[in-house]
Amino acid sequence: MRETVIGYDLYTPQQNMRLEVIQGLMREQKVLPAKYFYDHIGSQLFEQITQQPEYYPTRTELAILEQHRAEIARSIGDVHTLIEYGSGSSRKIQMLLETFTHLDTYMPIDISKDFLMESARQLSERYPALHIKAVCGDYSQSISLPVEESQKRVIFFPGSTIGNFEPEEAMRFLRHSSRILETGDGFLIGVDLKKSVDVLERAYNDAAGVTAAFNLNMLTHLNQMLEGTFDVTRFEHHAFYNEEKGRIEMHLRSQLDQLVQVGDVTVPFKQGETIHTENSYKYSKEEFETLARQSGFHSVNCWIDEDERFSVHYLEKM
Repeated sequence: MRETVIGYDLYTPQQNMRLEVIQGLMREQKVLPAKYFYDHIGSQLFEQITQQPEYYPTRTELAILEQHRAEIARSIGDVHTLIEYGSGSSRKIQMLLETFTHLDTYMPIDISKDFLMESARQLSERYPALHIKAVCGDYSQSISLPVEESQKRVIFFPGSTIGNFEPEEAMRFLRHSSRILETGDGFLIGVDLKKSVDVLERAYNDAAGVTAAFNLNMLTHLNQMLEGTFDVTRFEHHAFYNEEKGRIEMHLRSQLDQLVQVGDVTVPFKQGETIHTENSYKYSKEEFETLARQSGFHSVNCWIDEDERFSVHYLEKM
C-alpha cells in the first residue's frame, strides 16, 4: 500500500527570517512580513478569526464555493494535481476534493510545518485514495515543487491572501506562479471586494479580540525564533482602512518608549510608533482581472456573492 502523505521540507526559517525581520525593524516605518503570523499558534488563532461574526471573508467564500461548485468544476475540467497556497485547516479544500472526481494529487504548501502535516494527515484519513504531497515552504518565494509533467495542474489560493501583497508584488507573485503551470493550467483564487469602511474595519477589529491576539502573537513568534525580547503587553493592535490606497492596514503600536533586542540587535521604539504587520488590499472585479491579465492569465469565470462582498476567480495561463 502506498504512503498517502509525503512531506517535503523546503523551508529554512531562521536564515531567511533573521535578515527580513532586522531589515524591516530598521526602516523608518517599521514593518514585518505577514507570513510570520503563522507559527502553530498563529495558524490556530487565524482559524478562530474566521469564525468571528464580524469576519465575513471565510464564510462568504465558502458559500460561493458551495453554491457554484458544479459550475466551478465545469470551468476547470479534469485536473490531475491541485496545489494549494497556505493550506490552513483545509475546510475549503474539502469542498473541491469532493467536486474534482479525477483528481490524483493534492499539494498543500505552508510555512507552518506542524499545522500543515496535521491537516494533511486528517485529509488523508478522509480521502485515502488521494496522493498528498505536503510541502513546508514559502510559496511567495521561488521553490521547486515535486510536480509531475504533462498533467493538468490548478493552483488554489483562497482567503484573499493575494491582498497581502502590494499591487506590484501581487503581479510578480502571479507571474512567478505562472511558471509552475503550463498553458491551459488554472488558478482558482479568492479576492476580497471593495465595500463600506465600516464593514471592513469591523472585520479586522472583532469584539472578542481574536485578531488582536493574532497580531500580537507575531511578537511571541519572533521571541521564540530569534531570541527576541518583545513584551507583548507593551504593544497594542491597531487596524484601519486606508481609503486612498484601498487597503486595510494592521499595525502593532508601542505603548511607551522602549528598547527591544532581536538577537544581538537593539531596536528602539518611541511611544505611539508602529510596526506595520499586514496590508489587505481590496479590489473591484475589473481591477483584479486587469492585474491577472498583466500577469499572464486570462479570466475564464468569476463568482460573486449576492451582497457583493467577495469574489472567486478562475484564471488560465495564457
